[in-house]
Amino acid sequence: MPESKQIRIDKFLWSVRIYKTRSIASEECRRGRIIINNVPVKPSRPVLKDEIITVKKLPVLFTFRIIEPIENRISAKLVSKYLEDLTPEEEKVKLDLTHAGFTSYREKGTGRPTKKERRNLDRFIGDIDNP
Repeated sequence: MPESKQIRIDKFLWSVRIYKTRSIASEECRRGRIIINNVPVKPSRPVLKDEIITVKKLPVLFTFRIIEPIENRISAKLVSKYLEDLTPEEEKVKLDLTHAGFTSYREKGTGRPTKKERRNLDRFIGDIDNP
């Protein structure tokens, strides 16, 4: 069987749409947020089939298994052919909780809140730094 071309981890993360750009993927590797086999990796590290990748996108730690390394960016529908998501449900719940933040509703046309309304809103939410 012929030796397959080695794919860099930053390029792989970009190609399977974990990160929007390759430069963001490289920066995350340099910051130590990409871990393979419990070791933070550099952007130039080649990926191999069946390796487990941990991606720290706070507050969630995503875990993936590489099914097949690829070099070119693919559509979102095809990602499951190259990457298996092993992230536990407890981690995915953390993501849902961060998206369920507080939202308020203001009538259309009322404009921005006044300083007094802002203070009352901050007290209601729980930010009582300025009583």
